[in-house]
Amino acid sequence: MYFRCSIFHPVTRRKPVPCWCALQSSVRREIMLTVNLDKDLCLKCTTIDCLVRCRYLGLDLEQATQERDRLMAEENSQVLEDCVTCYACEEYCPYGNHPFYLIVELQERHGIHPVPKEIEEHQVASLAPKGKIQYREMHAPVIDLCTFPMLKDSITGPLFENASFFWGTDVFCNLMYLHFGKTSLINERLQKNIDNIWNFYLKPNNLDTLVCYHDECYATFTSYAQAYGIEVPFTPVHLFDFIIERLTELKDRIIPLNIRAAYHRNCSNRLIPETHDRVDEIFQMIGVERVERQYEDDNTLCCGLSFDAQQRKDLARDTQKKILDDIQTSGATYCVYNCPMCLFTLQDKVRSINVTPILMPDLCQKALGA
Repeated sequence: MYFRCSIFHPVTRRKPVPCWCALQSSVRREIMLTVNLDKDLCLKCTTIDCLVRCRYLGLDLEQATQERDRLMAEENSQVLEDCVTCYACEEYCPYGNHPFYLIVELQERHGIHPVPKEIEEHQVASLAPKGKIQYREMHAPVIDLCTFPMLKDSITGPLFENASFFWGTDVFCNLMYLHFGKTSLINERLQKNIDNIWNFYLKPNNLDTLVCYHDECYATFTSYAQAYGIEVPFTPVHLFDFIIERLTELKDRIIPLNIRAAYHRNCSNRLIPETHDRVDEIFQMIGVERVERQYEDDNTLCCGLSFDAQQRKDLARDTQKKILDDIQTSGATYCVYNCPMCLFTLQDKVRSINVTPILMPDLCQKALGA
């Protein structure tokens, strides 16, 4: 029912660690404080794709080998200091060996703060669990809006017919703290928030699947949970799989849009690259031509929001200019997003070049006449 098993690495096509996402066991497993990473596999790697391919570090193979060895020894490294937390190295690793999670973990261990401490402390406090969650009646499909209540009005129309939804800091995935070098905070809060979803929203309503509106939530419940041995008692469903299922059911209602669109891939999707090919499948179903661009697919650029938070203002501006120039050159009339934060960050700039910014679900609603 509207999901596919996609929890394996896109290159090796294997599951690097046991899949926890559908476990129904009541046995509590201890959350690992360190990432499940095979150091021997890293040390045998001869290409060091995770570092060589990084567009921000500027390392050649010899330099990358030296920095890799420092990371494997859990020493401080140029990588820890210069990492902009774009998540890309997690996708570039051909073995699914979680280099990015290790980098963030070591940033925290060595006292490196990618984001200034005052900003970090404000974000940690403002999104802390409130401890006020209560049972709510839910019916399938259930949509997890994470901490985006402003999107609740979009959970209507034929695409989301009869859907239930929730949001809040007591169910927040917390994965954004990878940008802050704070894996300990994620691990401290995540299991409790997963338990809240299960015990207050899903289990009492005899439900066991959850549609994740944001890539970051889906990546949390699959990639990150596997890497740290965090138990997820429900089955997470990627939004694109849900959309494809609904469009298939409603195919007689689809009115082809006949537009040309750019797709802005977000950083969180780097953690779950096996879902990215769904974009072309959805576009084909609703009559959208995806334009060719320089900065797309595995060459995508971050929206710049995290660079701003890190006080890398010049990098944020330069990156956003590259994105805008790329979209404008492509001839697209729409730019489609699956990350609300990317949309919020870039929408005014995109409109300034006479391109319409839109979230993927809203684009699909247009094709359904909503």
